[in-house]
Amino acid sequence: MIRFADLPLCIALCGLAACANAHAQATPPQKIHVLTLLGRPVQFVVADKQGLFAKYGIEVVNDNKKNSEELRADLAAGNGDLAYLAVDNAVAMVELAHQDVVIVMGGEGSQNELIAQPEIKSIADLRGKTLIVDAPNTAYALQMKKILLLGGLTAGKDYEIKPFGATPQRLAAMREHKEFAGSMLGPPVSLVARHEGFVGLGSVPQLIGPYQAAGFFSQRAWASAHREQVIALLSAIIEAQRWLLNPANKAQVIALLTTELHLSPDIAAEYYGQSLTRPGGFAKDAQFDLRGFENVLKLRAEVEGSWDGHPPAPEKYYDPSYYDAALAKVNHKP
Repeated sequence: MIRFADLPLCIALCGLAACANAHAQATPPQKIHVLTLLGRPVQFVVADKQGLFAKYGIEVVNDNKKNSEELRADLAAGNGDLAYLAVDNAVAMVELAHQDVVIVMGGEGSQNELIAQPEIKSIADLRGKTLIVDAPNTAYALQMKKILLLGGLTAGKDYEIKPFGATPQRLAAMREHKEFAGSMLGPPVSLVARHEGFVGLGSVPQLIGPYQAAGFFSQRAWASAHREQVIALLSAIIEAQRWLLNPANKAQVIALLTTELHLSPDIAAEYYGQSLTRPGGFAKDAQFDLRGFENVLKLRAEVEGSWDGHPPAPEKYYDPSYYDAALAKVNHKP
């Protein structure tokens, strides 16, 4: 029983509790700076519009870079907290730039194609030609080198590689410069290219197999020091990706792709059918494809000669604990 004499103390304590509660409610969201390459990813758009970032107490600032070399340099310099990009870039940061980087979640596989000028009819027709890439020694350039090796052509000997920037810029360059014979392009840009008469000479799913493409990675020290923020970001993206992949939302997703990616409705629908319903596109719950990542490492070992041809275990670069914690949070598991 509370005595009358104790009431001032109780009132004071209640007042402090109310102030503390008000302070907690007024706590500003934690800001996270994410570096990307191809504009604002649609998962980010969904998470923002549906209040998922706010739900997990974060604010995400998206900084779009013109090419992967600039993005990797900014992440290494601390001019960004995480990156969402092909995870072979994380491997390159570790092995080539000697940065302690860790991959924390997947997101997308690879449905890239080797797309060539309309007059090119086969891999053999690329002999003596110039092909353009983002960076010559990472990710999709390695895919292209492998596909050309399968066709009997070796980089630097049978054809020239020229760095030219991200996927949309490469298609624009191929439109303007017919001497750029081909490039690796992914949807929806590859779909646009095909509609314009460019030709496909082989795809990653057909010729290379599963491939872990876009995912989240960060400097290991930053991720460790900001673990709860990382988990919050991944939780929001998992929820956003679930919404994107839910067949009940098909019409809304196609409308979103049309407006956000500036696609015609027919290409947006084609992109939806290819990347959100088939293997190699957006991954369920943004899962990390371990087999696909083993292929990433195998490709780097084979094409670039890294590790004397014997790739290390995926665990050197990937820490699943962040994703596991985020998935548990989304599923409301203890």
